[in-house]
Amino acid sequence: MTPPQRQRRDLVPDLSTPKESEDKPGNPERMYVVAGPDGERAELDLVTLIVARATDPPPSASPEQAALLRLCAAPLSVAELSAYLHLPFSAMGVLLTELLTAELVQARAPIVRKARTDRSLLEAVMNGLQRL
Repeated sequence: MTPPQRQRRDLVPDLSTPKESEDKPGNPERMYVVAGPDGERAELDLVTLIVARATDPPPSASPEQAALLRLCAAPLSVAELSAYLHLPFSAMGVLLTELLTAELVQARAPIVRKARTDRSLLEAVMNGLQRL
């Protein structure tokens, strides 16, 4: 005995919906912005620290901007923000440019530390610990 064979159904277009008129454009409206109104972007790199100036996001902020403002209560780098929000660096650049323009966040240069600690200081600490 052979198993029953499934028959393929052809998709029939629904004729009850009216077709688009020819005068409407075929492209939908963009739901995103690539850059600000003047096309400028803030000069940011992955280690730039971002700090929120406002504690509460404004009501006009998008969900991504509100989440970014909440995260930036303490200084975080652009790379950390990008990882926490699961957004690429290019999208973070756009969001941060808008927030910098609205003066809701502040960008700071990263804290630069010396590459090596002074050897004499380390020896003095080691000698002090050995005396204990």
